[in-house]
Amino acid sequence: MIEVRQLTRVFRTYKKQPGFWGGVRGLFHRKFEETRAADDITFDIAEGEFVGFLGPNGAGKTTTLKMLSGLIYPTSGTARVAGYDPTKRENAYRRLFALVLGQKNQLWWDLPAQESFLLLRHIYGLPADQYKATLDELVSLLGVGDKLNVMVRELSLGERMKMELIAALLHRPRVLFLDEPTIGLDVISQRAVRSFLRDYNRKYRTTILLTSHYMADIKELCERVIIINKGKKIYDGALARLEGGATGPKKIVRFVPALSTADGPGDGSAAGGFPEGWSSVHGTTTRDAEGKFTVRVPAENIVAVSQEILRAGPVADITIEDVPLEDVIAELFAVK
Repeated sequence: MIEVRQLTRVFRTYKKQPGFWGGVRGLFHRKFEETRAADDITFDIAEGEFVGFLGPNGAGKTTTLKMLSGLIYPTSGTARVAGYDPTKRENAYRRLFALVLGQKNQLWWDLPAQESFLLLRHIYGLPADQYKATLDELVSLLGVGDKLNVMVRELSLGERMKMELIAALLHRPRVLFLDEPTIGLDVISQRAVRSFLRDYNRKYRTTILLTSHYMADIKELCERVIIINKGKKIYDGALARLEGGATGPKKIVRFVPALSTADGPGDGSAAGGFPEGWSSVHGTTTRDAEGKFTVRVPAENIVAVSQEILRAGPVADITIEDVPLEDVIAELFAVK
């Protein structure tokens, strides 16, 4: 459905010198800097895939989505979406995809969302019965039936994002580009949007490319992720393999020693068999100001580490967790 080959976008920006005379000098001798927002990116996405598109701020994620949408032209390379060249901006192609930018609105701010939906119906030339059936389904799935006649500016952020999704899906696009659709939403709204997108993707096999800084979005929706950093692709594969990391899957063991001694409660400076410098032989150990130990170990050593901790002394509390996906990706950025 999406074929990208060596896609590159270079922005040329003017570097102004500080002060008045710097501005005057810039009239005659300008200095420019080139930024490669997307640098030789190549990937394929099959029909019906739900793919996470990750990277730090400024990595080139939004630039890539805009090139795939035909909003900006690539400096070099090619892209094909459902067989169309986005740079040609053909009407048939523009009816085939939708782009949702979490920080930009497509709905009229001072009108109810329903008025914008009617406008989109005429822009896309949707038959009245098809429009009504689609709108009713989307409104029901997102639970915003009582908000259709409310001015968009009076809606909450979560309600506005749900309306933006409805606007994007009215014409039943085959490809959906989502740029941080849950940014700024509360936990309940994030969960509702994620549930909707998951069900919609499964029901209509819509190809979805999602960027998000909320790893919960990625973990719940995407089995595959593409990661870019400084414009270059650094990972393309299964999310499960990424979570395993370059050296295999890891676990985090957190435990609190029982603060007691033979004479009664202690002050926690040396609890049981856990002196200040205690360290597991199987992994890296740290201790915070409150006396909680954290041990980061390879997954295959988790049993040995747990037994070592329990043998060392009394424990008030112990938990075993997966390494957060945010930490795995941060380490990947640092390496690259």
